[in-house]
Amino acid sequence: MNPDRSVAVINYNEEYIQDIFQLINSEGFYNLVKLYLDESQKSLTNSYEGVDPKDYVNTLKAILIDNKDVYEKYDNELILKSIEDLYSYYRSYFRVSLINKHNSDIVTSDFMDIDNHFNEVVLHLYRAIEEKIQGFTNRTYRQINAGTNACVLTQSIEWPTPAGYESLKSIRFLDTLMLRPPMMMHTKSNKREGVFSAVNSNPIAKFDGKQEDWFCFPARIGESLAYIYFHRDYFVSGVALANLFDVADEASIKGQKPDEILLFGLDETEGDVCHYYHDEENDIWVGEVPYNDKTTYFGYMKKMCLTLHNLHMIYEDRLPIHGSMVRISFSNGKTKSVVFFGDSGAGKSESIEALQEVADDKIIDIETIFDDMGSFAFDEDGNVYAQGTETGAFVRLDDLSSSVAFNNMDRGIYLNPELKNARVILPANTYKRVVEHHSIDMWVYANNYDAAIGLHQFPDEDHAKETFISGKRKALGTTDEVGMSTTFFANPFGPVQEEAKTRPIIDKVFNKLYKDKVYVGEIYTHLGYDKSKDSLNESAKELLNQLMNF
Repeated sequence: MNPDRSVAVINYNEEYIQDIFQLINSEGFYNLVKLYLDESQKSLTNSYEGVDPKDYVNTLKAILIDNKDVYEKYDNELILKSIEDLYSYYRSYFRVSLINKHNSDIVTSDFMDIDNHFNEVVLHLYRAIEEKIQGFTNRTYRQINAGTNACVLTQSIEWPTPAGYESLKSIRFLDTLMLRPPMMMHTKSNKREGVFSAVNSNPIAKFDGKQEDWFCFPARIGESLAYIYFHRDYFVSGVALANLFDVADEASIKGQKPDEILLFGLDETEGDVCHYYHDEENDIWVGEVPYNDKTTYFGYMKKMCLTLHNLHMIYEDRLPIHGSMVRISFSNGKTKSVVFFGDSGAGKSESIEALQEVADDKIIDIETIFDDMGSFAFDEDGNVYAQGTETGAFVRLDDLSSSVAFNNMDRGIYLNPELKNARVILPANTYKRVVEHHSIDMWVYANNYDAAIGLHQFPDEDHAKETFISGKRKALGTTDEVGMSTTFFANPFGPVQEEAKTRPIIDKVFNKLYKDKVYVGEIYTHLGYDKSKDSLNESAKELLNQLMNF
């Protein structure tokens, strides 16, 4: 347990708790009580000053076996309150359990039952002590996630480790994850800052992590294979990845060199910020993120993964797109694929929401192909297609209508829901569907800085490129930026770092889209001027009319 990060890791391979007596006699339970009492003594309303952890545990044992000679010397109300506080303290941690599968089919099939049993044991212990002290059984029971928030199967898998990367060989991969949503998770940081930059030396030289402290989430990001190594204190972000990226299976890892490697939680990085390095000899993009409070925000892990992926795409002659793509089925029988483009806070998600609000029964279905990042590429015939990266969506709660937020609550991972810039990670589509080659009917820039309302089509590719490349927006507080800003191609996650390589791909894509008479324009979201949504809804009506009639 790490009280500084409020993360608890429970390794069932070291000890598996079968019943309440084994639990209350365990070293882990004693350590929990000691931490709880230590934290209580920091409170201004401390009632447990000088209480010894051993005496506390022995008192709970006496309650279980009805040894009143031991616990009747204490006030029952005080004991009852302390039990509630201890229970709440434990549940304030993000609790993840681990089972190393050792290629065992039995473990693989039963791991959820194993974790469910532990959950029942924790509930049983709490209720047994509570009901004995209060002298009656409860009339209402709440089946909460008392034991863990998630359970993870891990597996050691051999992959062709290049020279210099041997330190990664012992680190286990996450094989299968079981989540208990809705998950409310809290981190010390709630905003991302800065732009990731290149370094001249490979960060792998700084990695000396131990097997018990580090884990690897093997992700399929678009068509890239990424090995995301993270320190155990970052399990909040490591588990949250499961709602965002597809977990690569053993067959995809064994014998396979990754396209990207991320080392998340290094003791030391250059300048103590996030960087990347292109290992050209092995053709691996390597990212480094330091261990500090700031990088606990999930946006660092997500955006570093996407930066490495986008750099890989640029070197593959593909164009990374910062935006969202939806496929809309209309009641008139038409189906259109639309890409909304722009930097954070420009109004991409809000435009889709507004489109749904004004559509009434004109829209049958809106399918999310990608929510934040995708790429444009050319097939063998020279035609442009779009492809996604994530299978989920990482969105601000403020961007969601109440109906969308509540309808998906039981599948969501919520990050700092009580704070400004609160986020939720929701599954959106299947990996197979995301990486299909999707045609593009419309590509619009989300313009949140002009006072105009409606939709505007660019007359030629030069005018279009001028807007898309300048990447203007009025920052709305989702990052550390304020006021008007410009970002090359509205994408600080790849194109900014490799502008010279990106520009020829931009020219090639725009030229082809205009030859094919694809609608390229901008939608005025008006978010830099007002939050009423009235203006955006007017723009959405014009967008709806355009989509249904061309």
